[in-house]
Amino acid sequence: MRSFILGVLGCSLVLSAQAFYSASDDVVELNPSNFNKEVLQSDSLWLIEFYAPWCGHCQSLTADWKKAATTLKGIVKVGAVDADQHKSLGSQFGVKGFPTIKVFGANKNKPEDYQGGRTSQAIVDGAMKALNSLVKDRLSGKSGGSGYKQSGGGGGGGGGGAGSKQDVVELTDDNFDKMVLQGEEVWLVEFFAPWCGHCKNLEPEWTAAASAVMEQTKGKVRLGAMDATVHQAVSGRYGIRGFPTIKIFRKGEEPEDYQGGRTRGDIIARALDLFSDHAPPPELLEILSEDTLKKTCEDSQLCVIGVLPHILDTGAAGRNGYLEVLTKMAEKYKKKSWGWLWTEAGTQMELEAALGIGGFGYPAMAAINSRKMKFALLRGSFSETGIHEFLRELSVGRGSTATLGNGSMPKVHTVAPWDGKDGQLPEEDDYDLSDVDLDDDDFLSKIEL
Repeated sequence: MRSFILGVLGCSLVLSAQAFYSASDDVVELNPSNFNKEVLQSDSLWLIEFYAPWCGHCQSLTADWKKAATTLKGIVKVGAVDADQHKSLGSQFGVKGFPTIKVFGANKNKPEDYQGGRTSQAIVDGAMKALNSLVKDRLSGKSGGSGYKQSGGGGGGGGGGAGSKQDVVELTDDNFDKMVLQGEEVWLVEFFAPWCGHCKNLEPEWTAAASAVMEQTKGKVRLGAMDATVHQAVSGRYGIRGFPTIKIFRKGEEPEDYQGGRTRGDIIARALDLFSDHAPPPELLEILSEDTLKKTCEDSQLCVIGVLPHILDTGAAGRNGYLEVLTKMAEKYKKKSWGWLWTEAGTQMELEAALGIGGFGYPAMAAINSRKMKFALLRGSFSETGIHEFLRELSVGRGSTATLGNGSMPKVHTVAPWDGKDGQLPEEDDYDLSDVDLDDDDFLSKIEL
């Protein structure tokens, strides 16, 4: 029981999953599962905060956001999205910093950025201003809809503000094999019928997801759409009988039925999983300069650092064995998008001191969360099993952590990269004794240790 309590109270390197808001608050917690129904299909005006648990400004905003939500209860909906946990929603609406507040008014697919102050009064004033504008638009006869129009022949090819119809590839009997089967990308393909009501409902979700997936995977995962009533050769080949049918295509593999949800969040999440499955593992980098450490740790939720024995202690074969273990673990945890680094013992002494390494031998390992300036040390064996156990504990919020040095990244020296060879002992100075009388006590005293 005591260990359980300590585990709950202990700091975690992984960002806290605890939300800022609870069921007792008037702020609606939103996620990919409920966002479509609660917000996009709603006639209400929404103010939504996109936040990250580690963000100090977000923490400062919490009390005012709750107060504003209570004040606006029954008038304007107030929600919040943990965009660090639900990255698909943040990316879908162009969130790049925290906290970001957006107003979801008439066109839910194209929210507006909230530009007002961050006090509860300013938030309420901004909400009422947006509500007044929405009412005026409705009085003037504006539809207040999504602004989306069904495309004539592209299936999921139209789009509102949250997606571009150009990001959904219109597939035909003529271009399907070349683009989908012979291409290097992973494809999610919707087979639709123009008269199908479910297809029409899916279309804006498919379009919005296509744009988000295109951006987040750099085009490595694509979304396509095929009118199965027109292009019957391909549709018949894959036994399409109901609409919409979604299939996943990977080069050289049999197609797989898509089994996920039909909201943009569900589609994006599945696409990102497919991207992670086929993405190469992160590169294992030697710490050669301050930039290497800083960029890797700042760009990653965690950066995992191996401190390997001196080359004279292991030789090239021994070092390559340790590097192979690190590379395998980087592959195993590649979906986490962590950074992976290594350095030779004694090369970066300030880093070792900040991590408390060096006192218990090498190889050693630490994982750093640069956002929290916390680190954890590998206490088990430097093996695939030991490292897996260590990282698995961290990934679920367990493990003992400590503050990194004085709360800042340690100094790193610029060094030359390892040349891949065995180490060589430094050459010792030779003494020329040809002209020396070995009984000369004065000479012996000079070279005596």
